[in-house]
Amino acid sequence: MRMTMFTTDASSRSILIINPNTTVAVTDGLRPVVDKLGFDTTHFEYFTAPSGVTSINNEEDAAVSAKACLPALRDKLKDHDAFLVCCYSQHPLVSQLRAELVQRGMGNKSVTGIFEASVAACLQSIEINEKFGVVSTGSQWTEILCDAVANFMGSKECSRYAGTETTGIDAVELHSTAKDEVDELMKQATKILLDNGAKAICLGCAGMAGMDQTVREACVETLGEDEGRRVKIVDGVVSGVVHLEGTLRQGL
Repeated sequence: MRMTMFTTDASSRSILIINPNTTVAVTDGLRPVVDKLGFDTTHFEYFTAPSGVTSINNEEDAAVSAKACLPALRDKLKDHDAFLVCCYSQHPLVSQLRAELVQRGMGNKSVTGIFEASVAACLQSIEINEKFGVVSTGSQWTEILCDAVANFMGSKECSRYAGTETTGIDAVELHSTAKDEVDELMKQATKILLDNGAKAICLGCAGMAGMDQTVREACVETLGEDEGRRVKIVDGVVSGVVHLEGTLRQGL
């Protein structure tokens, strides 16, 4: 049976990149990561929360940020074909935007978060018996992301999850702390995940976008050049944009 592929007119494709916290530096850090992908025929716009919290450090912050963002986003729904929520959590704004689009008769438009996109990318990039892990920010994310992975995978007993290790600094501090210190904290977290058997590692914060080289260095330092280069490093922002671009090209 022949399969027919539907595509969206490239000249009209538009994706809104949403930073649900109020820190413009985080939004600005997303731009070069997206630009580097080279999707020149898709139009990207960026949104920073107009109020709420400067850094999303727990589920309560996520709820506050969603409440601040949703009213401002309602007027933008008709202008874009897909939406990426750049907070590494099961952020409530993802489901809220989907519900809003359905209510307005635009349920064909795609919404995803960087958490969901990166976990899916990890699972597709490693063998079925291999593990993935997450490098995140504050220690509170260890339990939060463990629960999020269980929900995403549909089981609390997930043998493919090597855990979440944290740096102890939040998203804003990633950009305000000395680079050498940030690099060392990220390397320490990465090396624990490698010891736990991780073959793929997610950058578990939108503020870590573009910091994959630091994680790569930790992999090489721990496992040696050849094996260290084989570890998959997954940027949630990249995964999210690639996923949405794919859905638009297929007309999904």
